[in-house]
Amino acid sequence: MSLSTLLVPLEVALVVSLLGAFAIEAAASPRPPSLRPRDLAIRAAGYALITLFWFQFSWRPWLAASSCLLTLAILAVVDRLKRKVIGEPVVFSDLALLAQVPRHPQLYYTLPLTDLRIAGPLLIGLATVVAWYVLEPAALPDTAVASLLAILGLPAGLAALAFAGLTRPGQKILRRLFPRPDLARDVARYGLVATMMGYALRRLGEEHARSPLNTGGDSDDEVVVVVQLESFLDPARLGGPDLPLMARIRAQAAQYGRLAVPAHGAYTMRAEHAVLTGLDPDLLGFGRYDPYLARKGEEPSSLARLARAAGFATVFVHPFHRDFFDRARVFRSLGFDRLVMEEDFAGAPRIGPYIADVAVAERILAEVAPVGGHAPGGRTFVFCVTMENHGPWKPGRLAGIDDPLAQYLHHVAHTGAAVERLVDGLAGRRATLCVFGDHAPSLPECRPPASGPVATDYALFRFGRDDTPSPARIDLTAAQLGCVLRDAVFPKRTGLGG
Repeated sequence: MSLSTLLVPLEVALVVSLLGAFAIEAAASPRPPSLRPRDLAIRAAGYALITLFWFQFSWRPWLAASSCLLTLAILAVVDRLKRKVIGEPVVFSDLALLAQVPRHPQLYYTLPLTDLRIAGPLLIGLATVVAWYVLEPAALPDTAVASLLAILGLPAGLAALAFAGLTRPGQKILRRLFPRPDLARDVARYGLVATMMGYALRRLGEEHARSPLNTGGDSDDEVVVVVQLESFLDPARLGGPDLPLMARIRAQAAQYGRLAVPAHGAYTMRAEHAVLTGLDPDLLGFGRYDPYLARKGEEPSSLARLARAAGFATVFVHPFHRDFFDRARVFRSLGFDRLVMEEDFAGAPRIGPYIADVAVAERILAEVAPVGGHAPGGRTFVFCVTMENHGPWKPGRLAGIDDPLAQYLHHVAHTGAAVERLVDGLAGRRATLCVFGDHAPSLPECRPPASGPVATDYALFRFGRDDTPSPARIDLTAAQLGCVLRDAVFPKRTGLGG
C-alpha cells in the first residue's frame, strides 16, 4: 500500500473520531463545551492523540477510530458517575488506580472480572477486536523497510511529543493553558482527554512544595495516637441518632470541630497526606489529586519523621491490603518504622466485609500498652486508618440491614465505641489522641455541594495534664490539623497551636 493510499482512510477515520468524540462528550457533559476556536483545537488534538495511540497497535484506521470513540464513551460514563458520587470530574491520576479495580472491585462500585456481567462484555469485546483485525487490512506501506520505519516511528513520535511537554518551552505553553488546577472549567473548555494529558504533564513538571518546619523543644507526651476514621462525621448531621462519643468530645476534648477535607466520598489519601504533612492541597499544584502518586511519600518533615526525630517509635496501623494506594511503600518513606496491616489482624472480628473498628482500637492500645511503666521501646507515635465503614453500602453487606444509610449508621456506632475505648485506654497517660474523618460518606443523603466537599468532624484529646484547657470548638482544614499535630509531637515553645 502506498503512502498516499494510507493517508486517505486515516484522515477520514480521524475526522470521524474527532466528530464522534466531541458528540459523546457534549451529550454527557453537565456543562456546554466551549466553542472557542483555540479550545476546540486543543480538544481535537486530544482526540487525535488518543486515535493515534490506538492506531500504533493495529495500523487499522477504523479500528483506531472506534477505539477512540469507545475510550471517550467509557470516560464519559465514569465521569458522570464520579461527578454524581464525588462531585469531581475524571482526572489523570485516576488511571493509576485502574490496577486496583480488578483486585478490589467492591471498593469501586463494580463487579469482579469473574462475574458474567463483566466477563461477558469483555470476551465479546476481545472477539470483536480479533475479528476486526482479520476483516480490516493494515494500513502499512508496501515495503518491509518502510513498514518497519512506520511501526517504530509513530510510537517514537508520540513519545517525543510527550517529552516535549516536559521541556521548558513545553511547560511554558502548558502553564498558559493550565495555570492552576480547575478541573470543571478545564474539562468544559478542552475536554476530558486533553485536560488529563495537560494535567499529567503539568504535574510531572512541577517542583515539590515543602512541608512547614517546626522549631522548639521536645514533646513531653509518652504516646501520640492519630486515628483517621473512615467516612466519619457526626451521624446526627445525616438525621441519625446522637452518638455518645460526640457528647464526650464536647465535654472532654481539648479542641474539636468541623474539618474541611480535600475530597468528598473518596480519595482517602488526600486527607491522609494533608494531616501527615501539614500541606494544604493548594500548595501541591497538580499533584493534589493523588499526593502519594505525585510525591511517593518523600516528605522529609512528615509528621512521622518529626516524631521519630523526637524519640518516638513510629507505627502505622491499617487493617487492609498492603498494596492498596501503595501504602506499604509510601508509609515507609513517610517515616514509619513498623507497619501493622491486614495480615496482622488474622482472626480479628469483621463487621460486614472489613475488620471491626473496635478490634483496631484494641490493637492500638496493645501497641502502646505500658511495659514496666513505659510504652514498649519508649515513646510511641501511632497513625491509624480504619476500614469498617468503607463504602459502598449496598444490600447484602449486613444481615437484615439493606438500606445504605442504616448500614452506615450501624457501622458509625461501632466507630464511636472504638474511639471511646481509646479515650478510656489512654486516660491517665501522658498522651495525645486525635481522631478525624477522612471524608464524608458517599450516600444519597450526603451528596457533595456545588461549593466543595462536605466537612467531617475531628477531636483532639490531651491526657495526663493538670492545665488542660476547657473544650473549645475550632474549625480547621486537614492541613491545619496536621500543623496542630506537629506541635504535639515536636511542639513550639508557645505550645499547642490551631
